[in-house]
Amino acid sequence: MTAPAVLARSPTAGPGLKIVLTGPLGVGKTTLVAAVSDIAPLTTEARMSAGGDDTSHSPGKVTTTVAMDFGRLAIKGVTVYVFGTPGQERFWFTWNAIVRGAVGAVVLADTRRLQDSFRHLDYIEHRRLPFVVAVNRFPDARIYTADEVREALVLAGEVPVVEVDARDRDSVRRLLIALVEHVIAATPTPASVAS
Repeated sequence: MTAPAVLARSPTAGPGLKIVLTGPLGVGKTTLVAAVSDIAPLTTEARMSAGGDDTSHSPGKVTTTVAMDFGRLAIKGVTVYVFGTPGQERFWFTWNAIVRGAVGAVVLADTRRLQDSFRHLDYIEHRRLPFVVAVNRFPDARIYTADEVREALVLAGEVPVVEVDARDRDSVRRLLIALVEHVIAATPTPASVAS
């Protein structure tokens, strides 16, 4: 699963991958990082200010990420560093710093409001990062096939669409493995670059 072109070497932690997790407000980014991190995750949650943000799909939401979420985990001998972006538009100025050095991204989506994912997809595509779309299943959400989600989001055929339960560690680990495999497949090897 390791490919030299996508691995960064840390003198203390061994090979590592930085990935970015993005998606709209209330889609489950902070929950996902907390579920999978081997360490206590770093979160920058603050109480939401009144008005301005649509929380109709998560009416109990009272806090929001204002800078980033961070978690770390080991998968098959590789350290994966997960950086979650804030979902509220007024904090999007942090995205460029968060994405710097990332090898791939997860765009977390909610089928009840797929239209809210377009700005996140546009940003990641503009950065030319390999990415997967992870559909976080909510109890009251209609279930769609991967092909239906792909068509609704106008995704290229090679972009994986993965179902995930952001609360479940094993589900999130499978998602991250799918991302790493996609990153490796999308990264040209030195021989193919030279030809």
